[in-house]
Amino acid sequence: MTAIRKIPRALMQAFLWFYFLISLYPLIWMVFYSLKNNDEIFVTNPFGFPNNLRFENYVNAWNQFNLPRYMGNSLFISTITTAGVVIFALMFAYAIARLRWKFRETVRIYMIVGMFIPLQVIIIPLAILVKDLHLTNTYGALIIPYVAFGLPFASIVFYGFLRGIPYELEESACMDGASIYRMFFRIIFPILTPAVATIMILQFLGTWNEFLLAYILISDEALRTLPIGLIYFQGQYATDWGGMGAVMTIASLPMVILYLFFTEQVERALTVSSSVKG
Repeated sequence: MTAIRKIPRALMQAFLWFYFLISLYPLIWMVFYSLKNNDEIFVTNPFGFPNNLRFENYVNAWNQFNLPRYMGNSLFISTITTAGVVIFALMFAYAIARLRWKFRETVRIYMIVGMFIPLQVIIIPLAILVKDLHLTNTYGALIIPYVAFGLPFASIVFYGFLRGIPYELEESACMDGASIYRMFFRIIFPILTPAVATIMILQFLGTWNEFLLAYILISDEALRTLPIGLIYFQGQYATDWGGMGAVMTIASLPMVILYLFFTEQVERALTVSSSVKG
């Protein structure tokens, strides 16, 4: 009987390992891609291990491509945007989930509606607004819209977590003389840590990889983000695809590092809501 029970578990583990390998292969292929020349990439060895490890692709990409500038712009914009989304979404979600005031449900629905507005619908009015506010070719031209677009989803996530926290925790803190700010930072915020980590990863990833707004609202070469800079890595008559693979590999490293640091928090976020309610 025990052997029969082990069969489904073994099948599940085999499926998970298979899925893991499928998910990991694109990253491995990208690393291989960055160590080949154009002939290997397209003709002789498109999927296999490089015949010769061409680390000069990384040197050429770093020297010929304005990689530090583009990565610095993306890192600055993504960091400020993520911090802004987390701070404003926490304040908004706490106000509608834990405080009682008029029209709070109306405001919550208004925020949710923002999730269903396609970016393509408002891109022209947004560009005009950015121009009228004299934000064209500034970091604010991207940071402010990114924060606005990130708020609805982050607020809903925080709202769900806050609704699951027992009110007795705050009542006992009030009886001990804690202010609303001390109550939030000492009691509420530690419980929300997994949700905050999840929103940080998702928002940072979304901002780091965003293309359309950055392409439309930024024309100054010094302010280009990494996804926009990749377009200009291609030559007029020929493209060093190995060097481009090196650029893409370097650009992916912050995302991999960020996920490795916060993966435990993301896993906890999937279960903390039910555990708090219990």
